[in-house]
Amino acid sequence: MQQLIGRQREIAELDRCMKSGQSEFITVCGRRRIGKTFLIEQYFHQKYAFSYVGGHHLTQEEQLLHFTWALQKYSGSPFTPRLSSWQEAFHALEQLLEQSTESRKVVFIDEMPWIDNKNSKFVSALEYFWNGWAVRRSDIVLIATGSATSWMTDKLENNQGGLHNRITSRLFLLPFTLKEAEHYLQSRGFSWDRYTIVQTYMIMGGVPYYLSMLRPEFGLPSNIDELFFGANPRLRREFDELFYALFNNAEKYIDVIKALYKKKGGMTRDDIVNATKIQGGMLSKMLRNLELCNFISIYSYFGRTVRNSVYRLTDNFTLFYLKFIESDRSKDKAFWTHLIGKPELNTWQGLTFESICLTHVDAIKKALRIDGISTQCSTWRNENGQIDLLIKRADRLINACEMKFCTEPYEITSKYADQIRNRIAEFRSSTHTRYGIINTFITTYGVKPGKNSSIAQMEITLDSLFQ
Repeated sequence: MQQLIGRQREIAELDRCMKSGQSEFITVCGRRRIGKTFLIEQYFHQKYAFSYVGGHHLTQEEQLLHFTWALQKYSGSPFTPRLSSWQEAFHALEQLLEQSTESRKVVFIDEMPWIDNKNSKFVSALEYFWNGWAVRRSDIVLIATGSATSWMTDKLENNQGGLHNRITSRLFLLPFTLKEAEHYLQSRGFSWDRYTIVQTYMIMGGVPYYLSMLRPEFGLPSNIDELFFGANPRLRREFDELFYALFNNAEKYIDVIKALYKKKGGMTRDDIVNATKIQGGMLSKMLRNLELCNFISIYSYFGRTVRNSVYRLTDNFTLFYLKFIESDRSKDKAFWTHLIGKPELNTWQGLTFESICLTHVDAIKKALRIDGISTQCSTWRNENGQIDLLIKRADRLINACEMKFCTEPYEITSKYADQIRNRIAEFRSSTHTRYGIINTFITTYGVKPGKNSSIAQMEITLDSLFQ
């Protein structure tokens, strides 16, 4: 068995459910490749009273046949029942579980959205199984996983029928943090330094499956060339497969993603409506699902209402794909190796480092020693400038963050120091804030001492993002 990295919160919740003394209905959601099945199989060591995996693009007859084979496997009987409906299938499952002597009978149904074919009546059969039988007992632990976020949300978690408020525990798996990604790579024999791990994270994000495809005997450039630009690159088509696996109306989700990609500083809801012509409840649902899957992050404008919140594309894999893969026609199998050191790559890494910082705000606050006080994160911009990350604190101070990715201590020039002073003055003038402002630099290796370095009142280095 591979080592389970991170997931402490999820493990604690599974522990609680196993000890609760009542039947539990657990949903495990998250984007494709995030490790939902791996978590459950590692936690339970694949010891279930029953398990079944939904088949992609199978007919109802084929799904029921596979369910029949699973019943046969767990019953230990050579008899194969004939099932013509999901009502019959769940009734057969009840009979199987009633014969089990386990104190907690774990039922694991993986990729549940794939089971629900048109007119299958799968959800109504599941409702009856849970409400009419399982919930009346105290020993059933039903676990449902699925990458299709729209289906899991609409059919289970927001169900307005028989499953309304029946989900007892919701687990939503997030990508690995930088620290977890480092731990994962080390467990697989990598000895890369943190600078290289951040470069890796800029491309792969914290998605375990993507990280698992890296080879420790290669350097990062060779790995990226093999996976995205070489002969039969395994991840080159992942972007389209990712969105079609997660969402109904995937094309519209991609439209929103591409609109956000064009606006580095983010877009308001009205901006998105104007760019995509998607609006109303559909847009609200899409933005909620994209946030749940960690493709986007939502930031408030400093001093403005929630209505003016900014939606920003922060998924590293998506940002990498749209920048370098979608428009690539070079047929250069060593594209990434040949890009090393070029201004285009350096500029992109600088922008992507900002995105990584925005998704590691908790680590930033801990490094600033303000994780124990109330804070509010926001952004600000007008026609004269912008600040991507402001941390407003209960002690009436604001950390105005500058984020710089470079290969050596960052040197602040006189010109840049003047830009910072003018930007802070503009921020004070436009927001009328009376809070004290602390210029905070988040860099790879710190700020280089010099005549302008004093403008960096606080510093955080790369190592702090790994805490």
